[in-house]
Amino acid sequence: MNPKDLATTAKNSWCPGCGNFSIMSAMRMVLAELDSQGFPVENVVLVSGIGCHAKIVDYMNVNSFYSIHGRTLPAASAIKIANPYLKVICFSGDGDSLAEGLDHLIFAAKRNIDLTMILHDNRVYGLTTGQYTPTSPQGFKGKSTPSGTSEHPLNPLELMLVSGASYIARGYTHGIEQLQKLFKEAILHKGFSFVDVLQVCVSYNNLYESYNKWTYTVQGNDASSYEEAQKIIRSWNYDRSEVPIPLGKFYQIEAERFDQSFPEYRQNLSERDSKIRTLLEDFI
Repeated sequence: MNPKDLATTAKNSWCPGCGNFSIMSAMRMVLAELDSQGFPVENVVLVSGIGCHAKIVDYMNVNSFYSIHGRTLPAASAIKIANPYLKVICFSGDGDSLAEGLDHLIFAAKRNIDLTMILHDNRVYGLTTGQYTPTSPQGFKGKSTPSGTSEHPLNPLELMLVSGASYIARGYTHGIEQLQKLFKEAILHKGFSFVDVLQVCVSYNNLYESYNKWTYTVQGNDASSYEEAQKIIRSWNYDRSEVPIPLGKFYQIEAERFDQSFPEYRQNLSERDSKIRTLLEDFI
């Protein structure tokens, strides 16, 4: 499959220079590659929330579902449990998942349900034109905080680590090859995968210059070590700007999954699918 086959005719309304373009391009290439390797794109479902990020499902010719604000993961969890054989990929913004949807994010990680969460982390509410989010640095000046916010930002990767996510990584939208690698690893991982993408909003929080200067790729780390992952993740707390910002895979382990908790249901699903196939064969 050619990645271009996953494009749609929908008019793209993202701002020129938006980091969402890189996320979409990387995901198209990964899904096309997986399709050519025997995992058909028909078995993939994309779920988005509300925000600029959510438009990605309009621009990708893949099964998709729009959820309401902050409710990406409940919808994705329901889809996964209803059909465990699907690969379910969530797209969410930092406001979408870390504010309105924070409780759902924590419980998805805690349950280690087999989903992939791609966080479009531009650290601002872009669709509503510039309010601060849970990952905005202290002092961020936006429409809701003209004098600067007094809050310290969340570190979503540290939150995911202590909550139980079994795959944790960070990418940057100026590194599309790395994004492809991380996306593919996250999708193939069995368990809850969380990829925080530093996705620059050129209109309301343009951090390209800072990220280009301070990001680096972690090399040689032991991704199975909780302590090492915690040390790397804590080395940047989203508040300081002039410190090294690590990118790459920080943590990956095998752990019991929530979607493995329904053996009787999975057996019934298999039997139901077999009956449906028999009925279709008889009908044809």
